[in-house]
Amino acid sequence: MATRFQRITPFLWFPTAEVTEAAVALYTTVFEDSRIVARTAYNAQSARASGQPEGAVMTIAFQLAGQDFVALNGGPHFRFTEAVSFSVSCETQAELDHFWNRLSEGGDEKAQQCGWLKDRFGVSWQVVPAALPQLLAGSDPEKARRVMEAMLKMKKLDVAALQRAAG
Repeated sequence: MATRFQRITPFLWFPTAEVTEAAVALYTTVFEDSRIVARTAYNAQSARASGQPEGAVMTIAFQLAGQDFVALNGGPHFRFTEAVSFSVSCETQAELDHFWNRLSEGGDEKAQQCGWLKDRFGVSWQVVPAALPQLLAGSDPEKARRVMEAMLKMKKLDVAALQRAAG
């Protein structure tokens, strides 16, 4: 069996070692087929260069649903914005509820709109039904308008309500 090669790996920059470890712990419990792959720590040289304490976690390589990620304890210099988000495609309302409830817990409630949420670490997620592209596409612009109108009124998406709107 060939080793899986992933060309692009998202790096998530967190402000402290504690936040880095807490984020990875949450994410790897939310998604199936998830695990911590490796950890690195700041050594004397990298600690001096970064201002981080020697021995503190520097990176945690992890997988979410088989997708590689790296969490970096890079310090408080940068913050997450909505300009980058992760989309979670859900087959059922139960799946959508699971991901929404776990990821939104402790997050910014004001950032919840149309399936988007911001978790307690400031990372933006889109938790959407897998059927959404089909509900919004096609040759019937009236159907797409109704679905979009329904979606714009929602925070967490309601699959049945979107399907009813599609009619």
